[in-house]
Amino acid sequence: MTAENEWDGVALREISPEWAERVIFLPECGSTNDEARRLAIKGAPDLSVVLTGNQTAGRGRRGQRWECQPGEGLAFSMILRPQEPAALWSRFALASGLAVAEGLDSFGMSAGVKWPNDVWVAGKKICGVLVEADAEFVVVGVGLNVNVTEFPEGLDHPATSLALELGERCSREEVLVSCLRRLHLRLDQIGVGFGDLLDEWSTRCVLTGNDVRLDAGGALKTGRVEGVSSQGELMLRTQGGLEKVLQASEIRVL
Repeated sequence: MTAENEWDGVALREISPEWAERVIFLPECGSTNDEARRLAIKGAPDLSVVLTGNQTAGRGRRGQRWECQPGEGLAFSMILRPQEPAALWSRFALASGLAVAEGLDSFGMSAGVKWPNDVWVAGKKICGVLVEADAEFVVVGVGLNVNVTEFPEGLDHPATSLALELGERCSREEVLVSCLRRLHLRLDQIGVGFGDLLDEWSTRCVLTGNDVRLDAGGALKTGRVEGVSSQGELMLRTQGGLEKVLQASEIRVL
């Protein structure tokens, strides 16, 4: 596998001409999520993808920056116009993380998912997903370490990349195509089919059976993860019993 110098869309067109037409490539931008939101407001259709060669102001959950040198990371955001009720939209984080983990399978990765929106390989973070919703659309942003070989100090969790795990650089476009294949399937399962999605997600969960500490809306909780509920909530066994956690801003394995 060799890394490409520029995006040319060949791999996308070979898979689906429609996909290639819906991918908007920006050589450089601040945040693909911000660009996707702007285009969605202007009426960009469902499943449009904003892709950049160099994201200069990427961010993750809690506003944390996502940084990497040009040509090293894969940053893209997909615009969704769901038919499902907004109450189910939080499930897009689980669906997206699973899709990316499955997309990495074809590169020889054994990827796991960390509730609710990270992808891990060998105990290290390789990808983060940021889901942002508006009244009429959802933006799913993906930041994936492809050819990154050095990471800044002070990260919340140890990080890795495809290049570090495989010992060689990869084509970011090939990685994108592999992830899009799975995203098109999994993002369609937040309503009907969510049970099947959860079954697959649970087999890759890196938190199950581990003691963790998390921040749930300002309340610090410590307990053992027993998986996820049928609605996608984290099942946490604390001293007070079994709790269902819908949202948490930070989760650390103890």
